[in-house]
Amino acid sequence: MSSYRQPGVVLTDRRFTVPLDHSDPGGEQIEVYGREAVAASRAGEELPWLVYLEGGPGFGARRFVGTEAWLGRALREFRVLLLDQRGTGLSTPANRQTLPLRGGPREQADYLAHFRSDSIVRDCELIRPQLTGGAPWTVLGQSFGGFCAVRYLCAAPEGLKEVLITGGLPSLDAHADDVYRAAYPRIERKVAAHYARYPQDVERARAIAAYLAEHRPESAGHRLTPEGFQSLGILLGTGSGSHQLHYLLENAFVRTPHGTELSDTFQEAMRSAASFAGHPLYALLHEAIYGQGERATDWAAERVRGEFPQFDAATALKGDGPVLFTGETIHPWHFDVDPALRPLRETAELLAQRTDWPVLYDPERLAANDVPVAAAVYHDDMYVDTADSLRTAAAIRGLRTWVTNEYEHDGVRAGGPRVLDRLLSLVRDEA
Repeated sequence: MSSYRQPGVVLTDRRFTVPLDHSDPGGEQIEVYGREAVAASRAGEELPWLVYLEGGPGFGARRFVGTEAWLGRALREFRVLLLDQRGTGLSTPANRQTLPLRGGPREQADYLAHFRSDSIVRDCELIRPQLTGGAPWTVLGQSFGGFCAVRYLCAAPEGLKEVLITGGLPSLDAHADDVYRAAYPRIERKVAAHYARYPQDVERARAIAAYLAEHRPESAGHRLTPEGFQSLGILLGTGSGSHQLHYLLENAFVRTPHGTELSDTFQEAMRSAASFAGHPLYALLHEAIYGQGERATDWAAERVRGEFPQFDAATALKGDGPVLFTGETIHPWHFDVDPALRPLRETAELLAQRTDWPVLYDPERLAANDVPVAAAVYHDDMYVDTADSLRTAAAIRGLRTWVTNEYEHDGVRAGGPRVLDRLLSLVRDEA
């Protein structure tokens, strides 16, 4: 365990050993990493703990510098554990380089089946008494981290003092098909808003998609395709994402001795934005987080997309309509074009066909909940359906919501201290 300082904060690296399979506590063990943060002025004090669960799946906890964003507000009263959920960051990483240690695709898929919210919550419950001496702690869950927090309320509410959720109230019973059937119209609204803001991007996007369809260039081994280009719409769910997308498109083409070509600048930006090299579990487990019971997810986003033909780039290019961007959807072709995913194609297929997912949520237990809970619900969240979130909020006894259109899905980052302040006041009945 090592400690070091950044401006205003003392950080400590903490590593914990947990079972891969919590139903077999004496079996294989993996490591989970967390970064403890405490205000430098309060480093010697006994403080309550807050554990932060990042969005995803597949992302390690955000690497803050000093007391930026919401962390500064949290450090006024908490010690904070920034947890790298299993398989992410420094927690026994799972990726194309490490997964072959498990064996072939079947063994890899069986291994990854233990990397959903149910296992993450049980990790937290092994870690908590080591830090708090057994006292319950506060959980802050962003996006998928909120899904984990709802699972926590079902599985181990005794470990929770209070729960704060930002953009992360899941449907309790929706299949992945239902999730994406609701998602595509939301994505279409975000694309329409982007094109209304930047009408010049309509023709730019058509020109880029047409070039990619004809030339199929590669950047650092990543195949650039119209479908991959459309996936840049994932940016549109964040507060500044529309502007980022516009700036990316405006650098698309350059004149060369061979005619007009896609610029190296654009190709590298697209590759970087579309690559899963830094978060492969996002692609591998994104639909699995909705799996409950015996029904396979079976590439839900790809199948449901067929119900929305306006998202087909080839059709749009044959006519004069806009090329629509997509959003938070994972498709089989991701595992063909991305070198970080290509070796995991068969593993992904096995996960997509899996039919033995444990049920994650317990409506009866949530209806009897006595843990204080507050949730920020974003009015037109592109990533998490607002209607589903509000239904779940109503199903959790005592949960208080803050429904706002002031922020997009990344509100806890963009709003920082203000968002955390609002949730703390709600959960403590001070609003």
